[in-house]
Amino acid sequence: MPPDTFRFAPSPNGYLHLGHAYSALLNFDAARATGGRLLLRIEDIDATRCRSEFETAIYQDLAWLGMSWEAPVRRQSEHLSDYREAAEKLSAQGLVYPAFESRAEIARLVAQREGHGGWPCDPDGAPLYPGTAKSLAPDERQRLIESGAPYALRLDMAAAGARAGDLAWIEQGEGPAGESGQITARPEAWGDVILARKETPTSYHLSVVIDDALQGVTEVVRGHDLFHATSVHRLLQQLLGLPQPAYRHHRLLMDDAGQKLSKSTDATGLRELRAAGATPADIRRLIGLP
Repeated sequence: MPPDTFRFAPSPNGYLHLGHAYSALLNFDAARATGGRLLLRIEDIDATRCRSEFETAIYQDLAWLGMSWEAPVRRQSEHLSDYREAAEKLSAQGLVYPAFESRAEIARLVAQREGHGGWPCDPDGAPLYPGTAKSLAPDERQRLIESGAPYALRLDMAAAGARAGDLAWIEQGEGPAGESGQITARPEAWGDVILARKETPTSYHLSVVIDDALQGVTEVVRGHDLFHATSVHRLLQQLLGLPQPAYRHHRLLMDDAGQKLSKSTDATGLRELRAAGATPADIRRLIGLP
């Protein structure tokens, strides 16, 4: 039997904090306990926010924690052709379409619809796509593309769901409401999600399932803020003929205000704790690991 393969996949858009340490060490400890493999993946498709100094700091912080991982490290920005190929495969199945509305236009459409009785949101609280690009005539789509108009490639969720059929996964950890065991996937809750953009041929949802498959990841251990996104990932795996890894979602670390630790809220970074004299053992104690 091949060894269990785990991965830790941070984005270099800020410095790692205690929440990252918790997830990284859970993966590291599990790989070591099972005689498995640990991979490190750098999810750097967002060229506007990802920076080389943050990537360097990731390697330094994880090594300081006592972690090791297999080389080479997969950097998503070096594999855009893999994601483009997957998007083209879905397009050939008639499951994606270009949507040309700007963020401002989408916000205006949502506001209009909310004024007529409300508008549904996805599990993260963002309004579902309200546009009508799916009904554009093919020649009009082509005209807009040839004009150089920016666009996002969206998944036709109704068509994709009909093709894939019923989906589920076995949750070995738990979701935000304590969900565990066999979970029915409900990708339709996300509406017509973005799979790629004109300037970036992928998205988180698309790249994560491609990477996990190409890297042979068998165990996905990640925060329960991504629990509901697993429905979209199961759908894409089914449509693209990709293997299904085992999923284990874990608790999130919270700050004093009850909010999850986040780079965007300047959560205390591992490098700051290290500079203040903390040891790797201190970090484990702070996050509740032996």
